[in-house]
Amino acid sequence: MSLALVTGGTQRLGAVIAARLSAAGYDLALHYNASPDLDADLAAALHSRSVDHATFPADFAEPEASKALLAAVAEHFGRPPTLLVNSASRFGSDTSESAGADDLMGHFTINAAAPIMLSQAFKAALGEGEGCIVNILDQRLQQPHRDNFAYTISKFALAGATQTLARAWAPRIRVNAVAPGLTLPTDNYDPSRLNRVRAAMPLERLPSPQDVADAVAWLAGAKAVTGETVHVDGGARHRSFQGDFDRL
Repeated sequence: MSLALVTGGTQRLGAVIAARLSAAGYDLALHYNASPDLDADLAAALHSRSVDHATFPADFAEPEASKALLAAVAEHFGRPPTLLVNSASRFGSDTSESAGADDLMGHFTINAAAPIMLSQAFKAALGEGEGCIVNILDQRLQQPHRDNFAYTISKFALAGATQTLARAWAPRIRVNAVAPGLTLPTDNYDPSRLNRVRAAMPLERLPSPQDVADAVAWLAGAKAVTGETVHVDGGARHRSFQGDFDRL
């Protein structure tokens, strides 16, 4: 059975992606930073499907964490993963005017450097084998604005890595991405604001976590696809916004 490593895979969007991959027949290595506790729905899905899974800690702020994580996964399962989903991320509230050195370096480390180094370790562990990498980006890269500046430009770096590695590592390693829109609203989105955001989308709907997970699962199995970004955003990239959706 194929093995997938999902970073940030115990909670939130990563957990939904992990549950979807379990339905597709993957064993699961689930990375976490702070807590190994599984999302309740994910735990139920893994139990009902008798999925071989394990959780692995790693603080991606540490330079060697990515390489050590891949080694721990391969040792535990007795084989390296053939699918890597880079879902873990840092999301700050700085702007283009306020972002400082700590904001910039912190976001680049977690959102760009760590996925790239983990991808390098993934490729090395596979040897001559074939594999697939799916990076989680953000639809805002198509219509960037001043909010969440450090986060946005760190995701631009990961988008560039997606394109570069897809070319460099073909034909054995496919590298693609999914760019979600507003998927898991924070507490500052009350029902009225959510309705305004939804109405502003060309499709007049917001993506669910399951929609994003379905796109990841499709890319995992799309053997003739590499270097592509699938936008799961209700069409948000076709509209121009002057700030984050919570300003609507």
